[in-house]
Amino acid sequence: MNGKVIISAVSLILVVGVAIGVVCAVHKNGEDPEVKTQQRSLQVMCQNADDQKLCHETLSSVRGADAADPKAYIAAAVKAATDNVIKAFNMSDRLTTEYGKEDGTKMALNDCKDLMQFALDSLDLSTKCVHDSNIQAVHDQTADMRNWLSAVISYRQACMEGFDDENDGEKKIKEQLDVQSLDSVQKVTAVALDIVTGLSDILQQFNLKFDIKPASRRLLNSEVTVDDQGYPSWISASDRKLLAKMKGNGWRANVGANAVVAKDGSGQFKTIQAAIAAYPKGNKGRYTIYVKAGVYDEYITIPKDAVNILMYGDGPGKTIVTGRKNGAAGVKTMQTATFANTALGFIGKAMTFENTAGPAGHQAVAFRNQGDMSALVGCHILGYQDTLYVQTNRQFYRNCVISGTVDFIFGTSATLIQDSTIIVRMPSPNQFNTITADGSYVNKLNTGIVIQGCNIVPEAALFPQRFTIKSYLGRPWKVLAKTVVMESTIGDFIHPDGWTPWQGEHFENTCYYAEYANTGPGANIARRIKWKGYHGAISRAEATKFTAGLWLQAGPKSAAEWLTGLNVPNYLGFKA
Repeated sequence: MNGKVIISAVSLILVVGVAIGVVCAVHKNGEDPEVKTQQRSLQVMCQNADDQKLCHETLSSVRGADAADPKAYIAAAVKAATDNVIKAFNMSDRLTTEYGKEDGTKMALNDCKDLMQFALDSLDLSTKCVHDSNIQAVHDQTADMRNWLSAVISYRQACMEGFDDENDGEKKIKEQLDVQSLDSVQKVTAVALDIVTGLSDILQQFNLKFDIKPASRRLLNSEVTVDDQGYPSWISASDRKLLAKMKGNGWRANVGANAVVAKDGSGQFKTIQAAIAAYPKGNKGRYTIYVKAGVYDEYITIPKDAVNILMYGDGPGKTIVTGRKNGAAGVKTMQTATFANTALGFIGKAMTFENTAGPAGHQAVAFRNQGDMSALVGCHILGYQDTLYVQTNRQFYRNCVISGTVDFIFGTSATLIQDSTIIVRMPSPNQFNTITADGSYVNKLNTGIVIQGCNIVPEAALFPQRFTIKSYLGRPWKVLAKTVVMESTIGDFIHPDGWTPWQGEHFENTCYYAEYANTGPGANIARRIKWKGYHGAISRAEATKFTAGLWLQAGPKSAAEWLTGLNVPNYLGFKA
């Protein structure tokens, strides 16, 4: 997806030809034809924008020969978003100097700076896509553009969530940051997202006649088969042999590791963080880190430049990364993570990531992931509240065990959890359990949580009280929260309502909650909540949108073939 696109002479002619195709401007009552062309173009570009006025204002700088070029308008929208993120970054930096004496405030502002830098990275990818490609190539990369722009809005949200509204000082700074910069980040980026989402229709109205098809092409389930080992048919024979070596308790060192970690000194490194720090600058291809059996009591962050790391252990019961940072101790949610990945293309296999703070620790993340096109396979992610923070970008989880109590799978990303076990634990007194809390809050965000083919069960400690302690599939964290549970087995402990409101908020009519082809005593939807936002048992056609090939843009016929390239077991359509 990062490859450069060579612009052929024909493509250049097509782009230039936009000026002819969009409208044949004529003089009428002395009206400037360039102005009329711009007005017509703005009308087409902004037709799908929720904020029409802001869209026109954002794109009005496009003039002259560019006024008939749709690519120029996309570039203008991305540049406007970039300018606003830079402003937010600078403001966060300035406020850190002015108000960063208190630990909580300083932590929140530092997180904001980091998040705005990640937002700039996503916008830089969008900018390169537009500047380095012809208009057809931009269209063909719509899925990536939507993901990158959605990530910017997710980063903005994470920045806001870092401030404590019960602390008057932090609340005041949060409001100042929002009013003077972050609100504009969201709104202007949403304009760019609106344009990119509707690009197929826009280009047709510009009378561009080349191959314009929906970027999310339909992937028929019949096109994907799974062999008796559980691997999709598109995995090559050599890849099957490699995966066969990875069966059992882990991926053995004979797979060929670039670095070996062992607490007993039998490897090159004694800590995981040391192995990551040794990642070669400018590394090309996969970089493999083998972590031998042991309990690694350390806090790990994979930096954004350490791309395409594959980290594997001797099995989730043997290779354990553990920590206990938590919100009750004054640590911001982002910083509680035992293991955080911020890099593209990360794969984790046969390891445990845990946060042992317990239910009294409140927010206590075991694994935080914002790396695009990342996957965890055969891992255990264990905690209580906020166990798995699926923060941004496209994420895939397969054959994992994920445990927790309150909102323990949460974030604002495109996430699919497939063929995993989800264990609901005993919460603190007077608490109830919620498995998911999706943070989608802007129209056309490419975000939500999909649970497919999973077993949803109570832990042994909860089992005797499973009918007195209420447990739900999720609650809407933000106004447009989206969660789908499909082809899963749901235990009898899930409350008949299925879903519950967010305390103090009323997102019941704007969220999107749905279920499809679930089984088990907890799958009966007869007594489910009667929200407008609860879509009940959706049709197979509707559920198709949430299969991996479309939801993650992951299949061999999609715009971004990333999941195929990871060579991890998966199915791109339905399980059955």
